[in-house]
Amino acid sequence: MPDCIISIPKLLHNIVKCFRGIFIHQEALLMADVRPESLKRITTKAQADEFIDEQIKSIKAQVGDKKVLLALSGGVDSSVVAALLIKAIGTNLVCVHVNHGLLRKGEPEMVCKVFRDELGANLIYVDATDRFLDLLAGVSDPEQKRHIIGEEFIKVFAEEAAKLDGIAFLAQGTIYPDILESEQGIKAHHNVGGLPPELDFELVEPVKYLYKDEVRVVGSALGLPAKMVYRQPFPGPGLGVRCPGAITRDRLEAVRESDAILREEFEKAGLAGKVWQYFTVVPDFKSTGIKDDKRAFEWLCIVRAINTTDVVKCTVEPIDYDLMCRITDRITHEVPGINRVLYDYTPKPTATVEYE
Repeated sequence: MPDCIISIPKLLHNIVKCFRGIFIHQEALLMADVRPESLKRITTKAQADEFIDEQIKSIKAQVGDKKVLLALSGGVDSSVVAALLIKAIGTNLVCVHVNHGLLRKGEPEMVCKVFRDELGANLIYVDATDRFLDLLAGVSDPEQKRHIIGEEFIKVFAEEAAKLDGIAFLAQGTIYPDILESEQGIKAHHNVGGLPPELDFELVEPVKYLYKDEVRVVGSALGLPAKMVYRQPFPGPGLGVRCPGAITRDRLEAVRESDAILREEFEKAGLAGKVWQYFTVVPDFKSTGIKDDKRAFEWLCIVRAINTTDVVKCTVEPIDYDLMCRITDRITHEVPGINRVLYDYTPKPTATVEYE
């Protein structure tokens, strides 16, 4: 029984919405998505403790004795939200893991072990791999892919919520950079927008005004394991945004396997805790190569490794040449369908962290 991240998509951002019969004006929504000027950057445990106390009070006031449904992957943002909710409402938090077939190699098992065995969370596991991949077949537009993944998550959670009594709230790990990028039209985020009115959920987003570095400080103050707090970020749509173009199962598997090799080699080289985020991308593009003295027309694999504190700006990690050669050799010889490896030197801006 694993459990998963995936914040719920909210697709219609600047419109009038209705949560549980209460109409919220567009102007109020826009104001609600602006980080308060009184909120100072959280850099110390004392500041984090103060934030935690405030959020626990806020959550209790909002939720009362009702139950909250949370999509939990073990990512930093959703983990911190889970820890806050557990402190505030205890067993009234219900965590759901959806395996949409877009997770990293070994991730469902690892997430299950951490949250169920170590943290004692109440998890519900849903294997929806075929359901998601069938819907994504033939879809190449990145925004449409994000929306399909997001919309299907809403359906999955609605189905799971219908099986439970007293679910009135939906918790999300929305952070401030998600809001900024969505409002500026840079990228649609699965956790920024509005829930359709037929879903009778009110949102709980306790870290929506925080930057990633602040979320980590809060996570440490909550007592979460370092391996969870400093785990590299993973996008809600998963490997779907690292498989540009229409997703096929064989190319998706190439992304998964090449990513596993990269993570293993970074761990061996002592970079796992030093580089903020690193991953592979396998675009829908092939080039000519040579394997076993024969022509091989196969995909290329792009390696991306970046550093940042707030995700607003990112720099590229300079990778040791010998390490890069080792990674290249392993990927081209161990991952079927890949004959070429490239390294992405583009910072943010001009690039975003992910390719889609």
